[in-house]
Amino acid sequence: MKQTSVTTNAPCWVELGTDDPPAARTFYAELFGWRADSDVRPEDDGYTQMSLGDAPVAAVTPRYAPQQPTAWTVAFAVADAEVTATKIKAAGGKVLKEPADVLDLGRFSVAADPSGAVFILWQARGFKGAGVFNEPGSLGWVELATRDAAGSAVFYPEVFGWSVARSERYTQWGLDGQDFGGMLVMNDSFPPQVPPHWLPYFSVADADNTVSRAVAMGAGVLMPAVSMPGGRRIAVLRDAQGAAFGIYRDAAEAEAEN
Repeated sequence: MKQTSVTTNAPCWVELGTDDPPAARTFYAELFGWRADSDVRPEDDGYTQMSLGDAPVAAVTPRYAPQQPTAWTVAFAVADAEVTATKIKAAGGKVLKEPADVLDLGRFSVAADPSGAVFILWQARGFKGAGVFNEPGSLGWVELATRDAAGSAVFYPEVFGWSVARSERYTQWGLDGQDFGGMLVMNDSFPPQVPPHWLPYFSVADADNTVSRAVAMGAGVLMPAVSMPGGRRIAVLRDAQGAAFGIYRDAAEAEAEN
C-alpha cells in the first residue's frame, strides 16, 4: 500500500534550497502544475510554499548557508523532535540543527545519518506537511543513495521504526504496511564527490513526456526514463540550478486509464 497522507515517522514534506528561487518556482510550476504561495511573509526569510490545486506539496527556499548544496531535502514527520534527535545521536547520526520552533507551524531539526545523508525532522503544530501524495505532481517516493547500505539498514529502523524489505535489486522502506521509499547503493557510476543523499520522486502522468518537457526548459537527464520490474517507469533529472529529483509513473495507474 502506498502512502496517501502524512504519517508519523514517514516522509511528510520536501524543500528545495537554491540560489535562484524565482527561476525554480517557474520551472516546477511549468513541469508539475504547482502554484507559488503569494502570501510570503517577511519573517519567512524567502521561504515559498508551492501548492497543487489547494494542497501544499513542497517549498522553494534560498540557500541559507554557503555550505548548503543546491538540492532537495526530505522531511520526516515525528511526534517529538527532541526525542527523535536523541535517537539519531544514539544511533550514530548527527544533529546539524537542534530542534527549533518555526513560528506557530511546528518544530524542525536538521540531521544526518552516519554516512552523511541529510534530512529534516518535522514536528507538526499548525502545519502538517504535504496535502497530497502519490498523485501526479506530488511526492510519491523517497530514495536514499548511500555507500553504507548495511549501516543505513540499521540506523533508520532504530530511529524511525521502519521495516526493511530486501531483494537482489533493491531495498524498500515501509511503515505500518505503507511503502514509501527505498535505498540505492552508490556504485562507481556516482562520482566520488557526490555525497550520500535523499532523493525525492514526484508522480507524473507520463514519464517520457515529463522528461522531454523538463529538457526543453533547461533540465539535464541523469537517468533516462526506464521501465522497472512491475511496470513502474522512472527517470532522474537535474533542474537548471543543479538540484536532482526523480519522477515516476506507476503501471497500475496507466492500466486504470486504458
